Amino acid sequence: MKLFRKNRSDLPRRRSVENVKTTASSSNIFKRNRTLVGTSSANSKSDTGSPRVNARKLLIRRRKIIAILLLVIISAVPIYILIINFTASVSISSEDAAVSKPIDSIKYEKAIQNYLDINPLSRLSFFLDELALSAYMSNKLPEVLNISKGDMAGLGKTNFVIKMRTPIAGWQINDKQYYVDSKGIPFEQNYFSSPSVQIVDNSGVALKTGTTAIASNRFLSFVGQVVSLAKASGYTVTQASLPVNTTRELLIRLAQGNQLVKLSIDRPAGEQVEDMVSAVKYFTSLGQNPEYIDVRVSGKAFYK
Repeated sequence: MKLFRKNRSDLPRRRSVENVKTTASSSNIFKRNRTLVGTSSANSKSDTGSPRVNARKLLIRRRKIIAILLLVIISAVPIYILIINFTASVSISSEDAAVSKPIDSIKYEKAIQNYLDINPLSRLSFFLDELALSAYMSNKLPEVLNISKGDMAGLGKTNFVIKMRTPIAGWQINDKQYYVDSKGIPFEQNYFSSPSVQIVDNSGVALKTGTTAIASNRFLSFVGQVVSLAKASGYTVTQASLPVNTTRELLIRLAQGNQLVKLSIDRPAGEQVEDMVSAVKYFTSLGQNPEYIDVRVSGKAFYK
């Protein structure tokens, strides 16, 4: 019976399912138009991916870093502009060489800070209104003519250039000295030399408490305009005084001919100066030198 039986060792082994799958998967690895993945060098301990994938990852990472840097730079530029144009503290300087007394910088710095506190946006230089600042300073401190923004004196510190009023006449009332500039603006603090024209009060009228400032401001404003307009017309005022028993008239003495001219504060200064110049020229042409000329009435001149 054994002769008809086959020996098991002579039979070929059947391929197992696992071998078939392994063979199939292995053969798929090297098919055409397929990307090889999962390769590694002999020294590599882990699967790092293909060079193309790694290059792609590096490119994406580089772009992210560049985008972040650009965002930081773009954000820093406006912040830097705001910082260099922001006024946290102020300093005062004067470019007028004729100033003969040291300027009280603390007082004016404090006034500017008060203005900036009232107008917070003005702390940024591109929002600062210099005309409004000058008007505020002149209202609080009349001796200030104007003020302008200068250079930055440091981080957050701005220098302001201040210009003071130059007095052309003075008047002492109740032991208090007042001054007036060419625009007729009265003030008390003078940083220049004393003016040559000092108003002499011969009125004998006692100014009551509470009316001194009102009377002096109006009168000083009128005197300032008269002195300035006369100088512009070629005549120099050497003296100004109040006549007896009145505070509404003004007597001025001219250097040309040593003449006295009477004016009224109730009539515009410009019109009276024009009448004065016409009258003086007329008498000069006639070779006459009257003791005084009265131009208080429009279009007429009385003389003695």
